[in-house]
Amino acid sequence: MSKMRKTRKPGGGRKKLKPEYDAGKNLKEQLESAVALYDSEMSLQAIGEELGLNPIKVRKLLITAGVYESEVAEKVQATFQEYREIQDYKTSILSTANILNLSKVSVTSYLPYQKGVYFPSTEKEKISVGAERQRRYRAMKRWRAHPTEENFWGVVVAYAGVKFKTYSGLPFTYEVRKGRNGEYTKELWIDRRENSKSLAWSSVLLALRNMKKVGEVVNRPKALGDIRGVTYIYGMFYRFGLIDVPDEVKEKMGHPKNRKK
Repeated sequence: MSKMRKTRKPGGGRKKLKPEYDAGKNLKEQLESAVALYDSEMSLQAIGEELGLNPIKVRKLLITAGVYESEVAEKVQATFQEYREIQDYKTSILSTANILNLSKVSVTSYLPYQKGVYFPSTEKEKISVGAERQRRYRAMKRWRAHPTEENFWGVVVAYAGVKFKTYSGLPFTYEVRKGRNGEYTKELWIDRRENSKSLAWSSVLLALRNMKKVGEVVNRPKALGDIRGVTYIYGMFYRFGLIDVPDEVKEKMGHPKNRKK
């Protein structure tokens, strides 16, 4: 007579060694800690020692948060995205590695963690918002430390898509488009919803040169010069923190510290 087999209980099977372990939550905590330490000017090596992580993983976390920038990282990510439009994820990594003469491991290390794999979409969105703020902060910090034309252009690019207000309180945003060579064109496109207007980079620089000092009260847009599009430049400079405006104008434009990012 054969032995009777025990009926397997629903949900049975091998138990997890660490049922309380949440990989996504753990990675999110590492990311937030890495960003905080990176903002305090710590090196990747020092952050790795502080968190008990490999510096390469630290870099990947910072790339995921959008606060780490380098020529290599930008090149890898841009190349990968081009292939990703026509290939699956794994094939795109291989193609990127081949054309840039890198190993697959190196390519992966310069790419952010995949959305939905390690982070729920809602958490990813929160991280993206924080990363954009950090990106703007770091761009402005670079320009203040080294006020070159190139660094100020970095500030303008970092604020693309952010909501501004004109002297009269009208909301607007701007975008910076890329040319066929993949590089940004030195022209801003102002979106006032009903239409778009172009704003030359040379006009922005002219207004910047006309400023007497950072933080001064500028009573009206024309005080920055008789420049085409100066009403938009006025709103941008106020949001950047480069100029202050009269108290009665703040009622219409809002205050940068109290306005939503």
